[in-house]
Amino acid sequence: MMNEPYYVYSDYLRKKYGEKVYRIPLNLPLTCPNRDGRIGVGGCSFCADIGAGFESLDSAKPVREQLEENIAYIGKKYKAKKFIAYFQNYTNTYVEQTAFEAYIREAIREDVVEIAIATRPDCVSEEQLEFLERIKQHYDIEINLELGLQTVNYRTLELINRGHGLAEFIDCVNRCKQRGFLVTTHMILNLPTDDLTDVLEGAKVLSALKIDGVKLHSLYVPRGSLMAKEFEEGRYTAGTVEDYVQRAALFLSYLSSDISIQRVVGRAPKEDVLDCNFNMSWWRIKDEIVKYMEEHQLRQGCNCNYLGGKIRR
Repeated sequence: MMNEPYYVYSDYLRKKYGEKVYRIPLNLPLTCPNRDGRIGVGGCSFCADIGAGFESLDSAKPVREQLEENIAYIGKKYKAKKFIAYFQNYTNTYVEQTAFEAYIREAIREDVVEIAIATRPDCVSEEQLEFLERIKQHYDIEINLELGLQTVNYRTLELINRGHGLAEFIDCVNRCKQRGFLVTTHMILNLPTDDLTDVLEGAKVLSALKIDGVKLHSLYVPRGSLMAKEFEEGRYTAGTVEDYVQRAALFLSYLSSDISIQRVVGRAPKEDVLDCNFNMSWWRIKDEIVKYMEEHQLRQGCNCNYLGGKIRR
């Protein structure tokens, strides 16, 4: 039985790999197609020039060096023996195939049990998937594609300058699943144009696609992002913490219980953001989500009653 009312990622990793596993962030010198003009400029409205790499080492360092440096520190501090090489920043498949293969090969070590690759669902080629499948089979290593989706509302996706819709996400998930890869999805639960219906539909879509893991976070405003201008002009709103807590709790209740939850709220250094998490610590918001679920007798998956041809069951 879970201590938390949802399937905690660390419990999933311990069950899968037999012991605690640590993620090692890796930073590559690349960008995104909606940032460099390929399909758009400026990037997603909630993303700054640093991307998601707040905790990564300098991208100028070779992958192997970043990995060795971080593993040496974390391994000693936590007596860790197994690791996940996590290509974290920007779109990690938005690179020439030869370079992509070289980066992935640099991350292969005996103590690395999984390679996680953060990317966009419209930027994963069959050539890349074929290569990753060979790596998975030859080295007996798990491959996890971390796909940014944020919302299933295609109108909101356009408003936040994602540059893709829901169809591209579904297509990418299907192609990854056909090759036996894990899929993790990033979702923002309080985008200004999304309501609770969008949030719950997001949980349903991810459950129907048999996603393996989910990362949730509330909307925040990094310095240098397109959204920062909206914030400074008073046109930005992330709602209230009470609303986010309710959305997160209900999202989890509609999400299949076998999907691991990597986080229920994100975080960022204060100096890098104009507004973040309602000026509360991430762990306080997490505690409020757990409290809400307990008070309303909710557990992950308790409302997941919509699959399997429910009318004819």
